[in-house]
Amino acid sequence: MTIRSLSSFSRQQQEGHSEMAATEEKAKAAADREEKNIENDGQETEAVEKFPPEEEAALLAESNTSKTEANSLFASSKYEAAITKYDEAVATCPNYLDYELAVLRSNIAACHLKLEQWKEAVSTATAALDGLDRIDKEEALRVDEAAKAKAAEDDVEEEIVSSGAGSAATAPIEEDEEDAKRRKRKEDVLRIRAKALMRRARARSEKGGWSDLSGAEEDYKLLAQMTNLAPADAKLVRTQLRLLPPRTKAAQEKETAEMWSKLKDLGNGILKPFGLSTENFQMVKDEKTGGYSMNFNQGAGK
Repeated sequence: MTIRSLSSFSRQQQEGHSEMAATEEKAKAAADREEKNIENDGQETEAVEKFPPEEEAALLAESNTSKTEANSLFASSKYEAAITKYDEAVATCPNYLDYELAVLRSNIAACHLKLEQWKEAVSTATAALDGLDRIDKEEALRVDEAAKAKAAEDDVEEEIVSSGAGSAATAPIEEDEEDAKRRKRKEDVLRIRAKALMRRARARSEKGGWSDLSGAEEDYKLLAQMTNLAPADAKLVRTQLRLLPPRTKAAQEKETAEMWSKLKDLGNGILKPFGLSTENFQMVKDEKTGGYSMNFNQGAGK
């Protein structure tokens, strides 16, 4: 190998090492970014970019104006126009204001119910409930952190107070303004959750089919556990929980029969060149488990 070749080979090695180092550095940086996006419980989080307070207030005011117009259109039975206005309110509202967006989407679901647009009603009610779930998750995290901070504070106090002061009766904790706001927000979230669940359950029940009827049952079961329902709504929930199970079972049997019919047609097409048909295979249902077993009968269908 000539000196020039050795020099070229050396440069190639150096370039290769540099590329490998750069690749490793990029991989390490990506891993660091990924690690920062993972919470202690393993859940991925996205950084939410918020507007400055003044801009947020202006956007929310604009959204509320569209919402008020939409409410008036709904009251006038102009449901399509109301949906358009509610959509404008959603588009204007900052995307991190989950409660305000949940209210709007629950209202849109109500419009779709009036128009008997069951699929759209299910979709928008589900979007509302997803937003409320995020609020509940954030509140649970806040409560957990507050409890840990309070426990740490109590540990410090136990070390510095005298035994006499420590045995004195603890003064009752009064609800401050922030606590009152949180309690009010929790009540509001429960109220909107009940509305969104009622609307999704109704839409699923009307849409029909095994999957949607099962989903409606689950929604009504959740509603049955809530204590903030109006008497009329609570009565409706009890009625639906009585009526839905036989409907769900009938839909399941119908869809299962249709599935077997399609599979039978497909099987006959495949087996025909071999002089066989699905009649040679008998599906036997186990009434105890609901499962099926297959028996082969060579003489069947002849």
